[in-house]
Amino acid sequence: MNRRDFLTAATAIVAAPAIARAQMLRSNKANLRLSTLSHGLVQPWGMAFLPDGRILITERPGRLRVFANGRLDPTPLAGVPRVAATGQGGLLDVCLHPHFAQNRVLYLSYSAEGPMDKGGGNATTVARAELGDGGLVGLRVIYEALPRAPGGLHFGSRIAFDRAGLMYVTAGERYNKPRAQDLADLGGKIVRLRDDGSVPSDNPFVGRAGVRPEIFSYGHRNPQGLAMHPATGRMWEVEHGPRGGDELNVLKPGANYGWPLATHGIDYNGAIISPHRSLPGMEDPLRVWTPSISPCGLAFYTADAFPAWKGSLFTGGLSAYALFRLETDGEKIVNEERLIEGRLPYIRDVRQGLDGFLYLVTHSDDGGLFRVEPA
Repeated sequence: MNRRDFLTAATAIVAAPAIARAQMLRSNKANLRLSTLSHGLVQPWGMAFLPDGRILITERPGRLRVFANGRLDPTPLAGVPRVAATGQGGLLDVCLHPHFAQNRVLYLSYSAEGPMDKGGGNATTVARAELGDGGLVGLRVIYEALPRAPGGLHFGSRIAFDRAGLMYVTAGERYNKPRAQDLADLGGKIVRLRDDGSVPSDNPFVGRAGVRPEIFSYGHRNPQGLAMHPATGRMWEVEHGPRGGDELNVLKPGANYGWPLATHGIDYNGAIISPHRSLPGMEDPLRVWTPSISPCGLAFYTADAFPAWKGSLFTGGLSAYALFRLETDGEKIVNEERLIEGRLPYIRDVRQGLDGFLYLVTHSDDGGLFRVEPA
């Protein structure tokens, strides 16, 4: 999504009708209720569920909020790093360490500005901290998607851990297409790191001259959803195309996902970006959306609250104003359903909660937290 699309969506959000406290809806395989839990969030972006039932929610301007006991705490958590909240940048994702219950460690991704004596600019950044009483302590930066660049577009960014405790971080190519194919550049890449930010020795490009060893996969445009498949352990991701060409991919070590050399989308002015939708040596997406839905957030459903949805994959459609449910057969998409279409504008994230329900946040200046429950 470019700046024009971002502003268009924001205008539509302002004009969207008021949302009822609870709405009864039907889908192909389940009856559901959409419940409003909270308004008053400013451009919420990511969520994480604490073991005690509290929900951490990031707000793009740079605040980390807590939803607990049925209400949004009016006081943000202290200790959040300074963010460059410009354009699409700001405070983005939040992710708990796999052993959070023991170590209280969490991670934040955000856009951060570099020092002016080193050229300034900003980059997708990840910091690690511990959650203390009332705020974060011991925060330190463990990763930057260098080089920094001016502007406020295509930061990504999602964080997810695999079964081995390795961390994956997505970063957009900052609206600079060649960066996605440059292996000396961390823009347009998905990286794999240890929990302290160091590089695993079995990363696909370790030891290769001129290549950043953090890289796990490349050729990505603006990846904004990331989730581990509960059966295979492989990482799946969704990313925004330009006009058309949004993608769902299964990540493979060292693989090239094509952007901008192969794409199903065209430029915003109608120009052809590439004549190729597929090229030898590059991975084809499992699913392509044209026109764009702007997929954001990604979650496999593994709970029992919706038995018929078990194994489904969910993503929010920012510009489609819908929640998408995809049925899979291995690494094939066999069915797709649009849920709550037109009920919520601009779904930025979707997660499975500890109670087995689905939780959504909507990205606006009066953003909300919503829950999808069985009717």
